[in-house]
Amino acid sequence: MEVLEKVKKQIRNFVEVCSYPKALELLEKLSTGKMLRSKLILKIAGENEESIKLCAVVEMIHAASLLHDDVIDDADTRRGKPSVNALYDNKTSIMFGDILYSRAFTELSQMDKRVAYHVSNAVTELSIGEMMDVDLTNSFNTSYDTYLTMIYKKTASLIEASARSAAILANLDSQKFANYGKNLGLAFQMIDDILDITQDEKTLGKPAMHDFKEGKVTIPYLYLYERVEDKEYLKSLYKKDLNSSEILWIKEQLNLTNALEDSIKEARETGLLAINSIKDEKNSSELVAIMKAMIEREF
Repeated sequence: MEVLEKVKKQIRNFVEVCSYPKALELLEKLSTGKMLRSKLILKIAGENEESIKLCAVVEMIHAASLLHDDVIDDADTRRGKPSVNALYDNKTSIMFGDILYSRAFTELSQMDKRVAYHVSNAVTELSIGEMMDVDLTNSFNTSYDTYLTMIYKKTASLIEASARSAAILANLDSQKFANYGKNLGLAFQMIDDILDITQDEKTLGKPAMHDFKEGKVTIPYLYLYERVEDKEYLKSLYKKDLNSSEILWIKEQLNLTNALEDSIKEARETGLLAINSIKDEKNSSELVAIMKAMIEREF
């Protein structure tokens, strides 16, 4: 059995413990995605009973956060499939997220206490990051530090905890792997934010430049705001249904000010920080490949 299938089977086993058929029915509706966090854990800790359990716990936590996220964002699709809140309703999505969270924490309580601490602490960070993300849509955020804090908490903290915990299981230098996970997570989110501008709707599975309309001032827009002459005009387009001439103006300004180019450069530099933190470790080549695949892509 392929190792990621073993992780999926472990998740199913953890949910079966609930003895609640609807929970298994809902589990079938979840799209698993790339399982980046599991791939990371398995590359660091290898394939064994403890690492597969850790993967299952982290994937359940991640899935729970997305179930809640889809309700917050009124999203009706997730990775090209109908979201649980669209198939059922918001209440079902929230409660199923709670079932996954609580089952994950029950299993986590039986693991190495350092692993339990770092993963559960990351869930607190993730939840604060979600709240910050929502709060930041209330007005045009011009603070790069605030953006960085939010993406660290919302995205990078769980990836950091996954890499650190895998290193603990494998008796490796957990701080080095934590640094790798943190910078991988930051680069991952920056690139996601850049692709919202550079890719089309077909590739993204959502309308292009959707983030700005949703009230998210991401790294390219932060650089643009710093550099553009007509700051007030840029702010007037915030959270607006943009017409083709307004989209064209933003794209032209992103190129004229090098805001897009410098955002890509920053994401790549953050990725290189991840690579440099583990380059001396004996199993680093595959982790370097994960990072390179992410930062050496076409924008």
